[in-house]
Amino acid sequence: MSITRSSAALVMATSLLASLPALAEEAPRYNQISLRAEVSKEVARDLMVVTLYSEAQNTDPGKLATQITETMNKAVKQAREVKDVKISQGSRNSYPIYDNKGQRITGWRERAELRLESANFPALSQLTGTLLQDLKMGGMDFSIAPATRKTSEDELLKDAVSAFKARAQLATEALGGKGYKVVNLNLNSSGYPHPYARSAPMMMKAGMAEDAAAVPEIEAGTSQVTLSADGTIEVQMP
Repeated sequence: MSITRSSAALVMATSLLASLPALAEEAPRYNQISLRAEVSKEVARDLMVVTLYSEAQNTDPGKLATQITETMNKAVKQAREVKDVKISQGSRNSYPIYDNKGQRITGWRERAELRLESANFPALSQLTGTLLQDLKMGGMDFSIAPATRKTSEDELLKDAVSAFKARAQLATEALGGKGYKVVNLNLNSSGYPHPYARSAPMMMKAGMAEDAAAVPEIEAGTSQVTLSADGTIEVQMP
């Protein structure tokens, strides 16, 4: 009987100890304040993306495909000769052309795209002017390079945390607290642009002959990026 009672007491004590963390988690928290701090900076759009395309039509779909392929192969070969330019094939589509009544196929039209990407604006600008002798401009986009984004986010993160701590200290002093502890903290960035389509008129540089390849004048601009720190603190009262 003595052994049985001891075992029961041990089990009860163990159960009480196991329930203590749960009771602590469920305990209400007081003097909690939600705060938000935000920091911003201008970041240069240092990544240029150009989309070029070849489009033609022919009554023979086989000849049309060959024509488009030869044009695109020539462009890719020219692009590969330029350093610091990333090349990728875009979409390629072919569709029939119908007569006025929409009943009989009178020909075929095909379009193929070439995407060029580089942080070297002069090189890509010059290449674009050369390729426009055979291709057409689909669009010119500007964004922030991944490496630049990471660097700017790291810098802003430190600033955002410092701003949050300063605001937390100010709130603690306003309440007459002796200190605070952070309950939770969330960091979020915004303002980093995805490449966006922009019209790209071909401007002739001064002194260039009219029959020379046109070169676009580049003005990528900047983006204001923001990193916010949202969190909750618990003020410790004296």
